[in-house]
Amino acid sequence: MRVGIPKETFPGETRVALIPAAVPPLIKSGLEVIVESGAGEAAGFPDAMYRAQGATVGSRQEVFGTANIILQVRALPADAALLRGGQTVIGFADPLGGPQAIRDLAPSGVNLFSMELMPRITRAQSMDALSSMATIAGYKGVLLAATALPRMFPMLMTAAGTISPARVFIMGAGVAGLQAISTARRLGAKVEAYDVRPAVKEQVQSLGAKFVELPLESADSEDKGGYAKAQDESFYRRQREMMLKVVAASDVVITTALVPGKPAPILLTTEMVEAMAPGSVVVDLAAERGGNCELTRADQVVTHNGVTILGPSNPPALAPYHASQMYSKNITTFLTHLLGKEGASQPEFPISPDDEITRETLLTRGGEVVHARVKAA
Repeated sequence: MRVGIPKETFPGETRVALIPAAVPPLIKSGLEVIVESGAGEAAGFPDAMYRAQGATVGSRQEVFGTANIILQVRALPADAALLRGGQTVIGFADPLGGPQAIRDLAPSGVNLFSMELMPRITRAQSMDALSSMATIAGYKGVLLAATALPRMFPMLMTAAGTISPARVFIMGAGVAGLQAISTARRLGAKVEAYDVRPAVKEQVQSLGAKFVELPLESADSEDKGGYAKAQDESFYRRQREMMLKVVAASDVVITTALVPGKPAPILLTTEMVEAMAPGSVVVDLAAERGGNCELTRADQVVTHNGVTILGPSNPPALAPYHASQMYSKNITTFLTHLLGKEGASQPEFPISPDDEITRETLLTRGGEVVHARVKAA
């Protein structure tokens, strides 16, 4: 079998699905690897590095025309015309956010696997690309805030007087939020954090941050995969009312709240932003899903009442070298799992619907949408 790595064409996408260091293990398992020329350049991996590891470098037509398996960061419908029946495509496919595109792709006969739908079970931890990318998003979110904030993060005692530490408030303590807490603490900020899931309090405190507790009923706040569940509007309204005081006292607010397949919940209203001091900064890491802040505009810098609101829609692409390294590990581990013990020696790509990882990530097969949640959407 041949694995193809096309250059990402989504606007602003700098990552690559496979880094050169991941090529030899695939070749050793019996696979051939073909990479589109320039696919890794934006991430710091020139064609020569792929050739040195044993990969073939070719055109986009050669990659799609000769590969049995296509590995992508974003499995785009734009490439549908280049795909053929029986080909296997693995990547981020946004199946719950854009189910129509999955339905449109199904008749091509492609086996499409979604990295977003990786089940959160022990066996799949090393394949969990969402967590990998969220780690980078949390890190970059703090650095963006530190750059935009007209003050320093750490407390300093100098001959010119004492500089008080910046006050950073993290909304959402999932993978991105926890990494944001850790990064802000390393920079010396005083950090507070809130999450709708009470169970994460201990994790927040273990990183040296204060957990903000609100007297709200949120027992049914987490699904079986550990993701936050959407709450009703009355819950979010009460949450915003109670959080106003904390937000107003913060120099930086970083929001990370996402609910799979749904628009991001509004956590920061215009009123809350207006309560912040001039010069404060909001970094909305949910901008791609509409944002947690009412004023967020994806990939734009918005200034309101002296407060700067940043809405990066693709934070991992801001650190493409390590984002690609982590994603490459996730996707090759997943591919190895799918191929099984026989690996590349099989005449066709093996699909085992009895396996939970395969069943939960497979979107299309045999010309049809086969994933129940995506079909319902």
